[in-house]
Amino acid sequence: MKKPTAKLREELARLQEELKQAETRDAERIGRIALKAGLGDFDVEASELRSAFEEIASRFRGGSKAGATAPKAAVGPGQTAGQSAEA
Repeated sequence: MKKPTAKLREELARLQEELKQAETRDAERIGRIALKAGLGDFDVEASELRSAFEEIASRFRGGSKAGATAPKAAVGPGQTAGQSAEA
């Protein structure tokens, strides 16, 4: 039997609120970790920081086997996460 439209809307609203709360918890957790790692002390462009987070995410997803065993080079001032000090 099909659910009435009103029931579906209620369920959708409930799920959207649940998603919002879960995203808030995740953001707070990641933010606390980033602060503990010292990221709050740097004036870094949001795009550079996002790029670095995307690299970390791919590493933990198994996208880069080499990254899981070898540490990445440090990112210097004016560099993006994908640039090396030699470039």
